[in-house]
Amino acid sequence: MKRIPAIIIVLTTILSFSVLHSNAEEFASYKFDVGVHGGMSGYLGDANESNMFKHPGYTVGASFRYLPNSRWAFRGIFSTGSLSGNTADYEDKFPNGLNYDFSSQYYDLGARCEFNFFNYGIGETFKKMRRWSPYLAVGIGATLATCDGNSAFALNIPMAIGLKYKLKQRLNLGVEFSMTKVLGDNVDGKDLSDLYQIKSSFLKNTDWYSQLAISITYEFGKRCETCHYVD
Repeated sequence: MKRIPAIIIVLTTILSFSVLHSNAEEFASYKFDVGVHGGMSGYLGDANESNMFKHPGYTVGASFRYLPNSRWAFRGIFSTGSLSGNTADYEDKFPNGLNYDFSSQYYDLGARCEFNFFNYGIGETFKKMRRWSPYLAVGIGATLATCDGNSAFALNIPMAIGLKYKLKQRLNLGVEFSMTKVLGDNVDGKDLSDLYQIKSSFLKNTDWYSQLAISITYEFGKRCETCHYVD
């Protein structure tokens, strides 16, 4: 009978260790995430000056994030998608009644800095972590656009607002709307500002594109636990 308390103690110790280990895994913190996204693209420019989603296209891509803490993230992102527009939609007409429509493919590679409104994560209640958070992002990138066999390259400035939600500790769901300012005027295949005898410049032009996308990402790279560094 004396063995029974000893067995109970051993089993209790093992169970306690398992629970603690499980909780440590459940609330572990990670340094990186990778993911994919997809959704709808839109264009604003010489061939569409008002409704960016009047001629919607598609966008797909992949991303890699470095997560220094629960508020900030640095993200490398690649996207590709389609853009289109038609000047026949205008109430105002171009000189000589000219009409122009286009369909192009763009490739976007860039880097962004993201700021979460709340401490994003699960666990660490003393930090008031939340499993969802809105965020803002801004960055710099480059766009390659192809249209009718011609290609154009330009730098760009992406700006985004989004919402992240943790499905699980390492699995994240997100929705994001972004607007990208292209520092060039040929995403639509042609500089139509020449028709008005107004030359565009490196800083002043009319080409933008937008993306409304849903993403899913997976975290990896567990942080050091022995030094208790969780941020």
